[in-house]
Amino acid sequence: MAASGSSRTMESRTGRTKQRYNSKGERLVAGVVPLTAGKDYVLLIQSTRRKGWVLPKGGWEIDEECTEAAAREAWEEAGITVQIDYDLGDIEDSRPPKKHHNKEKERSLYRFYEATVLTEHEDWPEREKRERKWFTFAEAHELLKERPELRTALERSTIKR
Repeated sequence: MAASGSSRTMESRTGRTKQRYNSKGERLVAGVVPLTAGKDYVLLIQSTRRKGWVLPKGGWEIDEECTEAAAREAWEEAGITVQIDYDLGDIEDSRPPKKHHNKEKERSLYRFYEATVLTEHEDWPEREKRERKWFTFAEAHELLKERPELRTALERSTIKR
């Protein structure tokens, strides 16, 4: 598979004007399971919305391929450039929809990719908001227990257990 993390500089994006949705109205989200080359560790980032650790992920926009969105989110949220290795498939959001300003919050459909981290940058778009840290499979599996969709992505990856 082709490497994502092209030579052009990645641009950080904000807002949801270009957000993709499927026919069921689910927000399409792209993300990565970022691994070391030896597949011994996974990189998690601090969630900005709630306490805890998550995988880098975010909205897949209409003017990009899903792999490009996943690589862009890895850059924006974790400050890493990655090589996309495998498509880990679609993962449904199993959490009950939350109410958001008196309307039901949109559900998401996740598409995760296993990726090898090529570079960790010192400066990145969400550096002020997020910490990043390497974890073993067992550590990450425990940390993601409240997020079944992220745990499933981790479980589908080829990280050493």
